Amino acid sequence: MPRRRIGFWYRFAAVLCKPPLVVLLKRDWRGMENIPAEGGFITAVNHNSHIDPLAYAHFQYNTGRVPRFLAKSGLFSKGFVGAAMRGTGQIPVYRESTDALSAFRAAIDAVERGECVAFYPEGTLTRDPDGWPMTGKTGAARVALQTKCPVIPVAQWGANELLPPYARKPRLFPRKTSRVLAGPPVDLSRFYDREMTPELLKEATETIMAAVTRQLEVLRGEKAPETPYDPREERMEQRRRTRAQRRRDRDARQDGARGERAAVREVREEGLGT
Repeated sequence: MPRRRIGFWYRFAAVLCKPPLVVLLKRDWRGMENIPAEGGFITAVNHNSHIDPLAYAHFQYNTGRVPRFLAKSGLFSKGFVGAAMRGTGQIPVYRESTDALSAFRAAIDAVERGECVAFYPEGTLTRDPDGWPMTGKTGAARVALQTKCPVIPVAQWGANELLPPYARKPRLFPRKTSRVLAGPPVDLSRFYDREMTPELLKEATETIMAAVTRQLEVLRGEKAPETPYDPREERMEQRRRTRAQRRRDRDARQDGARGERAAVREVREEGLGT
């Protein structure tokens, strides 16, 4: 299937974004040969900075296969930004609504049209203390198994040194290097033509995230933790701590109330005794 033309809006966005990226970030890009020249495919990318979508898009744009990102639906109705999002073919995600699944249908349609759809399987900036990929959500695996398209694991490092996760101000000096490595397609063939149960999607997602993590190990020259950080466990632990604190507060209030009643009884008894 032929590749889609880049189009006016993507070229216009590149004219605006590439010059500051070139100034702010040196480049160490590897693995462009693993980006398919034709046909639809998915890239699965780690996420460690609010500006890494721009750094990654710069890499991907230079391969000639521009990515279509899944983005919050609100961005598509905001003046120039909305026009650019629509013009560049990005995919709106309607969270917590009856249209929430439309993004996955749109991603499948885009892949079947021969396009590249970029997924951040973690769903948000990594919360791993050392910046390693977290456990992933199953959207990328679902689209991959539905379409049987290539899944290219992409790791990036460097944009997070320019703008660390959740930081408000960039660290401009010394000049940072955007390191991007695209690996060979992830082998998901053992998951094909099977019922897409939650367990199957979880295993396929873990396979994708493991491939992304291996690419990041190459970029960083060090080993990742054996068990990826799981934000769900953090939320569960936070809920346990909150419930325990509420129990302690309740017990303290009850103890205080019992103490007050006992003091009142004592006063009354002393009064009767006199």
